Amino acid sequence: MSNSLIPETIKQFTLERVLNEDPVTHRLTLLGYLPLIPDSDKKEPAIIHVEKTALSKDFASDLLSTLSEVKLIDHTDIYSWLLAWLTQSQERPEVKINIICPATEYTAQQTIIVRETPELFEQIVKPYIAAFPPKRIQWVYDILSGKSEADKVLYKDPSDDYGYIILPDMKWDLTTLSSLYLVAIVLSRDIRSLRDLRRRHISMLRSIRRETTRIIKEKWSMPEGSTRLFVHYQPSYYHFHVHIVNANYTGTIGSTVGQAHLLDDIISLLELDPEDGPSIFERLTLTYGLGDQHGLFEPMTVAQGNLQD
Repeated sequence: MSNSLIPETIKQFTLERVLNEDPVTHRLTLLGYLPLIPDSDKKEPAIIHVEKTALSKDFASDLLSTLSEVKLIDHTDIYSWLLAWLTQSQERPEVKINIICPATEYTAQQTIIVRETPELFEQIVKPYIAAFPPKRIQWVYDILSGKSEADKVLYKDPSDDYGYIILPDMKWDLTTLSSLYLVAIVLSRDIRSLRDLRRRHISMLRSIRRETTRIIKEKWSMPEGSTRLFVHYQPSYYHFHVHIVNANYTGTIGSTVGQAHLLDDIISLLELDPEDGPSIFERLTLTYGLGDQHGLFEPMTVAQGNLQD
């Protein structure tokens, strides 16, 4: 399906079921079908994430005065509860939509906590990553090569071994600073995950931190300390990248304990590494949440029974 046709076809989405409802992030995840072209009977499976956009302080002065309708729910003493509807505005969209199409079968996941020892990484996780189909992350290679999203790149270090790019993440609406979300993606294909980091990568990680601080200060007048930089393990795709979000943004579950590792902590740990010998990330036991639809779920769950306390 052509991406240019999505604005026309999305209203013809056929819902099969709701995969997830998150009242904290105000997000629905829907499974259904999108037509290949407008008004076509031929449709492809699609996963659609719909979430309320963040309210920007830029509209604070006229936000309440322009409400289209206000309804009182209840009140007591000094407290009142109301429902209200925003006036439609081109400058203030109310929802953000992310689409995966065509999508494979997907169900809501239940999560368990697993411990991944260095031995389990070598026996189970490393072969799993090595067998991961490259075409699943072709979109990453397209970004790195400049084939897609070249106009969005905020910074690029062209070094083959230690270079990276910084650009807005697709989860950001590109407007609301309170929900700012950028991503730094390394150029090297040899760094698949946190486990592949070595002492020699410290300068690259420091550069990501430094350039992030410069970019947000120059482009959005945000001071140092305004962003939270972290790395997922397990990541959503096996090409090393760093998430960069507004420090006050709490709308992503991926920044919680059990998946996110702060970039500052990663750098500090690597600084403890000897000049030679195994990296600390080769020696650590990592504990994280694993969904029951993840390819590692079954082998890692079985392996937990053999771990020694």
